[in-house]
Amino acid sequence: MALKPTGLPPQAALDALGEPELLELVRTQPLPEHVAIIMDGNGRWATRRGFPRVAGHREGVKTARAIFRAADTLGLRYLTLYAFSTENWTRPEDEVSTLMSLLERAIHEELPELMSRNARLRVLGRPNGVPAGIRRGLDHVVRETRNNTGLNILMAFNYGGRDELIDAFRALARRVQAGELKPEEISEEHIGRALYTADIPDPDLLIRTSGEMRVSNFLLWQIAYTELWITPTLWPDFGPAHFYRAVAEFQGRTRRFGGV
Repeated sequence: MALKPTGLPPQAALDALGEPELLELVRTQPLPEHVAIIMDGNGRWATRRGFPRVAGHREGVKTARAIFRAADTLGLRYLTLYAFSTENWTRPEDEVSTLMSLLERAIHEELPELMSRNARLRVLGRPNGVPAGIRRGLDHVVRETRNNTGLNILMAFNYGGRDELIDAFRALARRVQAGELKPEEISEEHIGRALYTADIPDPDLLIRTSGEMRVSNFLLWQIAYTELWITPTLWPDFGPAHFYRAVAEFQGRTRRFGGV
Protein backbone atom coordinates (compact mmCIF):
# COMPACT_ATOMS: atom_id res chain seq x y z
CA MET A 1 0.00 0.00 0.00
CA ALA A 2 1.30 3.44 -0.88
CA LEU A 3 2.03 5.80 1.98
CA LYS A 4 0.39 9.19 1.47
CA PRO A 5 2.42 12.40 1.70
CA THR A 6 1.82 14.43 4.82
CA GLY A 7 1.05 18.07 5.39
CA LEU A 8 4.68 19.01 6.03
CA PRO A 9 5.97 22.42 4.92
CA PRO A 10 7.86 22.77 1.62
CA GLN A 11 11.63 22.29 1.37
CA ALA A 12 12.47 25.97 1.74
CA ALA A 13 10.50 26.14 4.97
CA LEU A 14 12.22 23.03 6.33
CA ASP A 15 15.63 24.55 5.62
CA ALA A 16 14.72 27.59 7.69
CA LEU A 17 13.86 25.56 10.80
CA GLY A 18 16.30 24.95 13.61
CA GLU A 19 16.93 21.68 15.43
CA PRO A 20 14.21 22.05 18.12
CA GLU A 21 11.58 23.06 15.56
CA LEU A 22 12.49 20.20 13.24
CA LEU A 23 12.35 17.70 16.08
CA GLU A 24 8.94 18.95 17.12
CA LEU A 25 7.74 18.83 13.51
CA VAL A 26 8.82 15.27 12.72
CA ARG A 27 7.29 14.04 15.96
CA THR A 28 3.86 15.06 14.64
CA GLN A 29 4.12 12.60 11.71
CA PRO A 30 4.61 8.81 11.44
CA LEU A 31 8.29 7.98 11.91
CA PRO A 32 10.39 5.63 9.80
CA GLU A 33 11.10 2.43 11.68
CA HIS A 34 14.63 1.98 10.34
CA VAL A 35 17.11 4.61 9.13
CA ALA A 36 20.47 3.61 7.64
CA ILE A 37 23.37 6.00 7.08
CA ILE A 38 26.45 5.86 4.85
CA MET A 39 28.79 8.07 6.86
CA ASP A 40 31.01 9.57 4.16
CA GLY A 41 33.37 12.53 3.94
CA ASN A 42 35.65 12.31 6.98
CA GLY A 43 38.84 12.41 4.93
CA ARG A 44 37.71 15.30 2.73
CA TRP A 45 36.58 17.24 5.79
CA ALA A 46 40.10 17.00 7.22
CA THR A 47 41.93 17.63 3.93
CA ARG A 48 39.98 20.82 3.26
CA ARG A 49 41.13 22.13 6.63
CA GLY A 50 44.76 21.12 6.17
CA PHE A 51 44.51 18.32 8.74
CA PRO A 52 45.57 14.69 8.33
CA ARG A 53 42.71 12.43 7.26
CA VAL A 54 42.62 10.75 10.65
CA ALA A 55 41.46 14.03 12.21
CA GLY A 56 38.31 13.69 10.14
CA HIS A 57 37.69 10.23 11.53
CA ARG A 58 37.99 11.55 15.08
CA GLU A 59 35.34 14.16 14.29
CA GLY A 60 33.27 11.48 12.59
CA VAL A 61 33.11 9.49 15.82
CA LYS A 62 31.70 12.56 17.58
CA THR A 63 29.08 12.94 14.84
CA ALA A 64 28.06 9.29 15.14
CA ARG A 65 27.52 9.82 18.87
CA ALA A 66 25.38 12.91 18.23
CA ILE A 67 23.24 11.13 15.63
CA PHE A 68 22.75 8.14 17.93
CA ARG A 69 21.43 10.54 20.56
CA ALA A 70 19.21 12.29 18.01
CA ALA A 71 17.75 8.98 16.80
CA ASP A 72 17.10 7.90 20.39
CA THR A 73 15.48 11.24 21.23
CA LEU A 74 13.26 10.89 18.19
CA GLY A 75 12.18 7.40 19.19
CA LEU A 76 13.46 5.37 16.24
CA ARG A 77 13.59 1.60 16.53
CA TYR A 78 16.60 0.90 14.28
CA LEU A 79 19.62 2.95 13.22
CA THR A 80 22.26 1.35 10.98
CA LEU A 81 25.65 3.04 10.63
CA TYR A 82 28.08 2.00 7.89
CA ALA A 83 31.23 2.15 10.01
CA PHE A 84 33.81 0.14 8.05
CA SER A 85 33.47 -1.78 4.80
CA THR A 86 35.45 -4.79 3.62
CA GLU A 87 36.96 -2.48 0.98
CA ASN A 88 38.22 -0.03 3.61
CA TRP A 89 41.05 -2.42 4.55
CA THR A 90 42.82 -1.27 1.35
CA ARG A 91 43.27 2.27 2.71
CA PRO A 92 46.71 3.42 3.92
CA GLU A 93 47.92 1.37 6.86
CA ASP A 94 48.25 4.33 9.25
CA GLU A 95 44.69 5.43 8.49
CA VAL A 96 43.29 1.95 9.08
CA SER A 97 45.31 1.62 12.29
CA THR A 98 43.96 4.92 13.60
CA LEU A 99 40.41 3.93 12.68
CA MET A 100 40.79 0.68 14.61
CA SER A 101 42.16 2.55 17.65
CA LEU A 102 39.30 5.04 17.54
CA LEU A 103 36.75 2.28 17.28
CA GLU A 104 38.27 0.22 20.08
CA ARG A 105 38.24 3.22 22.41
CA ALA A 106 34.72 4.26 21.40
CA ILE A 107 33.35 0.76 22.01
CA HIS A 108 34.28 0.91 25.68
CA GLU A 109 33.40 4.59 26.17
CA GLU A 110 29.88 4.27 24.74
CA LEU A 111 28.70 1.32 26.83
CA PRO A 112 27.51 3.37 29.85
CA GLU A 113 25.40 5.64 27.65
CA LEU A 114 24.01 2.70 25.68
CA MET A 115 22.90 1.19 28.96
CA SER A 116 21.47 4.44 30.33
CA ARG A 117 19.47 4.93 27.13
CA ASN A 118 18.32 1.28 27.03
CA ALA A 119 19.92 0.95 23.58
CA ARG A 120 21.12 -2.29 22.04
CA LEU A 121 24.22 -2.70 19.87
CA ARG A 122 24.28 -5.27 17.10
CA VAL A 123 27.04 -5.85 14.53
CA LEU A 124 26.58 -6.64 10.84
CA GLY A 125 29.55 -8.09 8.98
CA ARG A 126 32.06 -10.90 8.86
CA PRO A 127 33.98 -11.49 12.11
CA ASN A 128 37.02 -13.00 10.40
CA GLY A 129 39.88 -10.58 9.86
CA VAL A 130 38.76 -8.18 12.60
CA PRO A 131 41.53 -7.34 15.13
CA ALA A 132 41.13 -9.45 18.26
CA GLY A 133 40.83 -6.48 20.64
CA ILE A 134 38.04 -4.91 18.64
CA ARG A 135 36.26 -8.23 18.25
CA ARG A 136 36.36 -8.81 22.01
CA GLY A 137 35.16 -5.27 22.68
CA LEU A 138 32.28 -5.53 20.25
CA ASP A 139 31.26 -8.93 21.58
CA HIS A 140 31.30 -7.56 25.13
CA VAL A 141 29.06 -4.58 24.32
CA VAL A 142 26.72 -6.77 22.27
CA ARG A 143 26.35 -9.14 25.22
CA GLU A 144 25.90 -6.37 27.78
CA THR A 145 23.17 -4.62 25.77
CA ARG A 146 21.36 -7.67 24.35
CA ASN A 147 18.40 -7.35 26.75
CA ASN A 148 17.90 -3.62 26.18
CA THR A 149 14.59 -2.78 24.52
CA GLY A 150 15.12 0.74 23.14
CA LEU A 151 16.92 1.88 20.00
CA ASN A 152 18.75 -0.86 18.10
CA ILE A 153 22.08 0.42 16.79
CA LEU A 154 23.35 -1.75 13.97
CA MET A 155 27.04 -1.23 13.27
CA ALA A 156 28.05 -2.42 9.82
CA PHE A 157 31.69 -3.29 10.45
CA ASN A 158 33.88 -5.33 8.10
CA TYR A 159 30.71 -5.35 6.05
CA GLY A 160 30.08 -5.77 2.34
CA GLY A 161 26.68 -6.17 0.73
CA ARG A 162 27.91 -8.75 -1.76
CA ASP A 163 29.68 -10.68 1.00
CA GLU A 164 26.40 -10.77 2.92
CA LEU A 165 24.59 -12.19 -0.10
CA ILE A 166 27.33 -14.78 -0.67
CA ASP A 167 27.09 -15.87 2.97
CA ALA A 168 23.29 -16.10 2.70
CA PHE A 169 23.42 -18.14 -0.50
CA ARG A 170 26.02 -20.47 1.00
CA ALA A 171 23.80 -21.02 4.04
CA LEU A 172 20.85 -21.85 1.77
CA ALA A 173 23.03 -24.16 -0.34
CA ARG A 174 23.99 -26.07 2.81
CA ARG A 175 20.31 -26.49 3.65
CA VAL A 176 19.63 -27.80 0.15
CA GLN A 177 22.60 -30.14 0.40
CA ALA A 178 21.30 -31.44 3.73
CA GLY A 179 17.89 -32.12 2.22
CA GLU A 180 16.14 -29.49 4.37
CA LEU A 181 15.12 -27.32 1.42
CA LYS A 182 14.44 -27.82 -2.28
CA PRO A 183 15.96 -25.30 -4.74
CA GLU A 184 12.55 -24.49 -6.21
CA GLU A 185 11.25 -23.69 -2.71
CA ILE A 186 13.74 -20.88 -2.12
CA SER A 187 11.86 -17.59 -1.77
CA GLU A 188 12.56 -13.98 -0.85
CA GLU A 189 11.61 -14.92 2.70
CA HIS A 190 14.22 -17.68 2.80
CA ILE A 191 16.91 -15.29 1.54
CA GLY A 192 15.86 -12.59 3.98
CA ARG A 193 16.13 -14.99 6.92
CA ALA A 194 19.65 -15.97 5.82
CA LEU A 195 20.96 -12.39 5.84
CA TYR A 196 22.80 -10.68 8.70
CA THR A 197 19.60 -8.64 9.19
CA ALA A 198 17.33 -11.69 9.48
CA ASP A 199 15.01 -10.29 12.17
CA ILE A 200 15.37 -6.62 11.29
CA PRO A 201 13.00 -4.65 9.02
CA ASP A 202 14.45 -3.23 5.82
CA PRO A 203 15.51 0.43 6.02
CA ASP A 204 12.77 2.93 5.26
CA LEU A 205 15.30 5.70 4.68
CA LEU A 206 18.95 5.64 3.58
CA ILE A 207 20.98 8.80 4.21
CA ARG A 208 24.30 9.38 2.47
CA THR A 209 26.54 12.30 3.34
CA SER A 210 29.21 14.00 1.15
CA GLY A 211 27.07 14.10 -2.01
CA GLU A 212 28.30 10.87 -3.61
CA MET A 213 25.60 9.26 -5.77
CA ARG A 214 26.16 5.58 -5.03
CA VAL A 215 25.23 2.98 -2.42
CA SER A 216 28.77 1.58 -2.02
CA ASN A 217 27.94 -2.10 -1.55
CA PHE A 218 25.67 -1.35 1.42
CA LEU A 219 22.58 -3.42 2.28
CA LEU A 220 22.09 -4.33 -1.38
CA TRP A 221 19.17 -6.68 -0.79
CA GLN A 222 17.51 -4.65 1.96
CA ILE A 223 17.34 -1.26 0.19
CA ALA A 224 15.27 -2.45 -2.80
CA TYR A 225 12.47 -0.01 -1.89
CA THR A 226 14.28 2.27 0.54
CA GLU A 227 13.91 6.03 0.13
CA LEU A 228 17.24 7.76 -0.53
CA TRP A 229 18.31 11.14 0.89
CA ILE A 230 21.70 12.44 -0.25
CA THR A 231 23.30 15.59 1.12
CA PRO A 232 26.55 17.34 0.13
CA THR A 233 27.28 17.88 3.82
CA LEU A 234 30.38 15.97 4.93
CA TRP A 235 29.86 13.56 7.81
CA PRO A 236 31.73 15.56 10.51
CA ASP A 237 29.46 18.55 9.72
CA PHE A 238 26.26 16.47 9.77
CA GLY A 239 24.25 17.20 12.89
CA PRO A 240 20.88 16.41 14.45
CA ALA A 241 19.19 19.18 12.44
CA HIS A 242 20.33 17.53 9.19
CA PHE A 243 19.08 14.19 10.50
CA TYR A 244 15.66 15.54 11.45
CA ARG A 245 15.41 17.33 8.09
CA ALA A 246 16.06 14.05 6.27
CA VAL A 247 13.32 12.36 8.30
CA ALA A 248 10.94 15.26 7.60
CA GLU A 249 11.54 14.96 3.85
CA PHE A 250 10.96 11.22 4.07
CA GLN A 251 7.65 11.87 5.82
CA GLY A 252 6.55 14.03 2.90
CA ARG A 253 7.13 11.37 0.23
CA THR A 254 4.71 8.88 -1.28
CA ARG A 255 5.96 5.28 -1.16
CA ARG A 256 4.40 3.01 -3.79
CA PHE A 257 6.58 -0.11 -3.44
CA GLY A 258 6.29 -0.79 -7.16
CA GLY A 259 2.53 -0.11 -7.28
CA VAL A 260 0.56 2.85 -8.54
